[in-house]
Amino acid sequence: MLSREAELQEQGRGIAQAPVTGAGGRPQDERRVVAWVGKSVVFKGELSSSEDMTIDGRVEGSINVREHTLIIGPDADIRADITAATVTIFGAVHGSITARDKVDVRHTGSVEGDITSARLAVVEGAVLKGRVGTKTRTPRPEK
Repeated sequence: MLSREAELQEQGRGIAQAPVTGAGGRPQDERRVVAWVGKSVVFKGELSSSEDMTIDGRVEGSINVREHTLIIGPDADIRADITAATVTIFGAVHGSITARDKVDVRHTGSVEGDITSARLAVVEGAVLKGRVGTKTRTPRPEK
């Protein structure tokens, strides 16, 4: 049986690991909570985040987490154009998706719209309706 944390991670929820750094950096086991939009939330407009985000509610408009990971939970209903580094989809997305690194559509996920990404993974059972374009991955800007 999966632990609760492993189950939440599989569904696209829970706690994300912080990047592991060397001496003088963050402790190797430090964790951080991602931004989260719950099931009962309905958001209309431009949603932007400068951290990883999980959405389980309804979003209409646009979503921009350009340098971070976006997880669309199994209960999510997204009617928005998405821009992110990585997008993992367990729920429904109606709109275009532009990902710098990867789009991953899981078995409960569906996308109706165009996808542009360096890499695309689609699990058996996922639904896609739209065009897919791959592009070369652009390097991350240096800080």
